[in-house]
Amino acid sequence: MSGNTVATPHSPSCTPSRAARELGLKRGEFDLAVSLGRIRTVPDEGGGGPRVSRAELDRLRSEEGFPEVLQERVRTVGTKEGAELLEVPPGRFTRLARLGVVVPVRFYLNRYRAVVWLYLAEELRQFAADENNGPLLSGRTPSTLREQLQEGLDLRPRNWRGRHVGFLVRQLGGHPWAHAAAVASVLDPIQVAEVVQDPYERLHLSRFQPKPISYGAPGSLAAQLTENITRADDPDEVGWLRADLAEAVSEARRCHPAPRPAPQPTAATPEPAAPTPVAEHEAAAPEEPARPRGLLGRLRRRNP
Repeated sequence: MSGNTVATPHSPSCTPSRAARELGLKRGEFDLAVSLGRIRTVPDEGGGGPRVSRAELDRLRSEEGFPEVLQERVRTVGTKEGAELLEVPPGRFTRLARLGVVVPVRFYLNRYRAVVWLYLAEELRQFAADENNGPLLSGRTPSTLREQLQEGLDLRPRNWRGRHVGFLVRQLGGHPWAHAAAVASVLDPIQVAEVVQDPYERLHLSRFQPKPISYGAPGSLAAQLTENITRADDPDEVGWLRADLAEAVSEARRCHPAPRPAPQPTAATPEPAAPTPVAEHEAAAPEEPARPRGLLGRLRRRNP
C-alpha cells in the first residue's frame, strides 16, 4: 500500500478549504475561527491534517444569522478601524494596545516591512460597551502609564505570544507533548535545550512543533522582524515560559515517556574452562630442575 494513502474517515467530513467555502469564509478567517474555538475540527484518521465534520457544518449553518454572524465573529480590524469602534483617536488606541489594554489576535508585515497589528472587532465592541473601561477611553492617561510608554513599553508582541500559545494548545489537542511544543515554539532553542536536557525528549518534542510563522527569506529583514515578535526575549516572560515548559514536559514524561532506542544486549561473559584432567603418573612425576643459563650453565655442562 502506498505510504501516502489517506483512509476515509468513518464520519462524513471535508477539508478545511472546502469547509471555508461552504461557510462563506476566507481561509484566513476559517483558521482564526478554528483557533478561537468557533469551529470544531476532527483529526483525519488517515494521518492528514484536521478536517471538519458534516455535523459541525450543519450546526454552524443552522445558527441564526448565518453566515453574517459567523463572519462578524472572526472579523479583524487594524488601528484605524479599532479606534473608530472604541470612538477614540488612533493615537489613544495605539497607547491602549501598547499598555496591553486591548490584545492583538494577529499581525502581518506590510510592503514597507512595518508591523500591522490586527484585533478582533467583536472584542473591541465588548470592551467599549463595558462602563468600567470608560476612564481608559477618555480623560488623561495616568502619569505612571505615560512614563512607561515614554520608556518604550510595548506589550503587543508579548500579549500576542501568550494568545498564540493558547491557540496552538487548542489546535494541537490535549496531548501533553503538544502542550509543551506550543510553549517551546515561542522560546529560543537554547532556552528549550536548557530546560529539556534529555536529547531523546527534545527529539520527541520536535515532532509536535507547529509550523513556524515566517515572512520573507531566511535572514532577511522581514524574517528578523517576525522572529522578534514570535520569540520571547523579556527576562520575566522567558522565566515563566521556561517554568511552563518544564511543567508540561514533566507531565508528558509521566503520561507518555519519550521513545528511546532499545538497550543493546550485553555480550555474555565466557565461563572459565574446566581444568584438563591430569594422569596420575604425570601428576606424580618430579619437576625437572631448570637448567642454568649463560656462562655458568655452559661450564656446568662441560664439567658435570
